[in-house]
Amino acid sequence: MSSVSLIRASSYEPSALRQSLEALLEPWGGVRRWVKPGDRVLLKPNLLTGSRPTKECVTRPELVAAVARLVKEVGGQPFLGDSPAFGSALGVAKANGYLPLIRELDLPVVEFHGRQYSTDTQEFDRLRLSREAMEADVVINLPKVKSHTQLTMTLGVKNLFGCVPGKMKAWWHMEAGKDADRFGRMLVETARAIAPELTIIDGIIAHEGNGPSNGEPRLLGLLGASEDVFALDRAMVELLGVQWDLVPTLVAAKSLGLCGELEAIAFPLLHPDDLRVDDWRLPDTMTPIDFGLPRVIRSTFRHIYIKLIGERKQAL
Repeated sequence: MSSVSLIRASSYEPSALRQSLEALLEPWGGVRRWVKPGDRVLLKPNLLTGSRPTKECVTRPELVAAVARLVKEVGGQPFLGDSPAFGSALGVAKANGYLPLIRELDLPVVEFHGRQYSTDTQEFDRLRLSREAMEADVVINLPKVKSHTQLTMTLGVKNLFGCVPGKMKAWWHMEAGKDADRFGRMLVETARAIAPELTIIDGIIAHEGNGPSNGEPRLLGLLGASEDVFALDRAMVELLGVQWDLVPTLVAAKSLGLCGELEAIAFPLLHPDDLRVDDWRLPDTMTPIDFGLPRVIRSTFRHIYIKLIGERKQAL
């Protein structure tokens, strides 16, 4: 039986956040369950964009810093990595206030490089994934709770799409986006291939409405964690009052036998019913997942421009 830990948490203040994380991970005995001395530990936040730092559409740096400290205390070697839609991981991290924690903790920031990996499925027999994620000893997935105009919600599974390097994500939108079910299955297979040891979701301040970046901050006041990213996503939509069958990644996970009914999940601390939200705002309108070739080409050039020119200008 999968286990999902849920707690109330209202502050990103370092000492309060540390206490919250210790309480959240207590059912497993803390982070030492997954991290051993010398382990290289990828911290994979949601570093979507550097253009909206006040909209709470990325994982808070305070949460990443708190997890990095816990990892270091048990002898792990944390490093930060992501593959933003536009720009570099370091550039987006800097724009969202990560620089002080990067310096204080001497936290390496890596850019993802792709490599083909075989899978156990015929539909997606090979996936191009981040070598840095696949070769890490431990992956700690650190998503943000957000509404999403293409996928209804973006939670733990969707955050691992950031382990698809560079503009390969846009090409996947073009290749699989004509079929939302197929796109959902691709995201699920990506998550299954990355297989994070732990997912901790940032729901202290979430992002609702027209996400993933055009919505608004929402004080949600919670944190969630699980070894099973699919079970965690299922629990999150339950407490938000969102129908699970509106979320393609959950539909795909259920069809593949990776996510069962809510009754099959253990909740050692709070149950989703204890944290029920009655007025979570979904997107006003849904946007097709499909990216046509012209859009993919424009997106690719924009990514290259921001990464090679825009970020360099900002640094001057």
